[in-house]
Amino acid sequence: MARALYIHWPFCLAKCPYCDFNSHVRETVDHDRWEAALLADMRHEARIAGGEKLESIFFGGGTPSLMPPSLVGRLLGEAEKLWGFSDEIEITLEANPSSVEAARFAALAGAGINRVSLGLQALDDETLKFLGRLHDAAEGIAALEVAQRHFGRVSFDLIYARPGQSPGQWQQELRKAISFGTSHLSLYQLTIEPGTRFETLVRQGRFTPLDEDACADMFATTRQMTSEAGIPAYEVSNHARSGEESRHNLAYWRYLDHCAIGPGAHGRRKGEATVRHRKPENWLSEISASGHGIREARRLERKEQASEAMLMGLRLTEGIDLAALSARFAMPQDLLCDPQKLDFYRRKHLVWREGDFIGITEAGMPLLDALLGELVPGALVAA
Repeated sequence: MARALYIHWPFCLAKCPYCDFNSHVRETVDHDRWEAALLADMRHEARIAGGEKLESIFFGGGTPSLMPPSLVGRLLGEAEKLWGFSDEIEITLEANPSSVEAARFAALAGAGINRVSLGLQALDDETLKFLGRLHDAAEGIAALEVAQRHFGRVSFDLIYARPGQSPGQWQQELRKAISFGTSHLSLYQLTIEPGTRFETLVRQGRFTPLDEDACADMFATTRQMTSEAGIPAYEVSNHARSGEESRHNLAYWRYLDHCAIGPGAHGRRKGEATVRHRKPENWLSEISASGHGIREARRLERKEQASEAMLMGLRLTEGIDLAALSARFAMPQDLLCDPQKLDFYRRKHLVWREGDFIGITEAGMPLLDALLGELVPGALVAA
């Protein structure tokens, strides 16, 4: 049963040069049409996924803070009618920290949003310009202050390991970020994603990404400073005070069922993977034709589900319970995780094991992708 719902709003005012998310710039948006389409997509998911109460809802994008608060409220009202809400439901909305969007925070809180994730990305104007952001540092910090007045839980994103950034500069920026007192931080290394404007600029020699050693040093500094501040990493790039972890993202990383609606949204429910049409206009056309925006709904083989659960769960500091996954997917533990590789990397202090629980150590986290390729058997991944 799905206990999490993801709602994708695909529109942005501008496309950031590092972004490979499903975001689009449009001069106008017919909000009435989008409301009707999102409601239809939601009702379709509810019919299939069942009626267990939702524990989290996440509005992602794109820039969901551009949505009219009345539309947000309408979607939340329908979700509660279709599924019901748990007593402690987490309802998150991603927001850009502009003054225009911050002016909507009170209304968004009134519509039911109780957690906001702000895309600050940097705390100085020069970097924000490089990242293609439309706000400046003062505007971003002001929006953060508004968010902290209106929402019980606030997180924000920063991008580090930027070209030319020194370890000292990042330490200073991170120290300032921690001083704002939010209960959650998402701290990402800059990666050059295929198909982005940054990929083109790197290929043209317009700038050079930071070297791997410097990135590794900043990663270690990030984890040390946040831990000392009482907001340790609970996932590779996410840090929180105890009890303030993103419940919605934990549903993904713990491989729980989740419904996902809106253009390009990916869901997992009842052993199926769902993918919505990516282009907004194609998604709308599918809604008109079929009553939902699904491009593909594919039954996942047991091995594929097990592989996804392993690859997602090992991102978490808490690790995974091999015995629980073995029972869930009716597979022996040694097919879930290569026992010889596990023992080898445990002796290297890159992996830990406590009974049936395994995880990646602090020393191993910078090597996570390589370790996943070693620990999760090739036959499982290939499935």
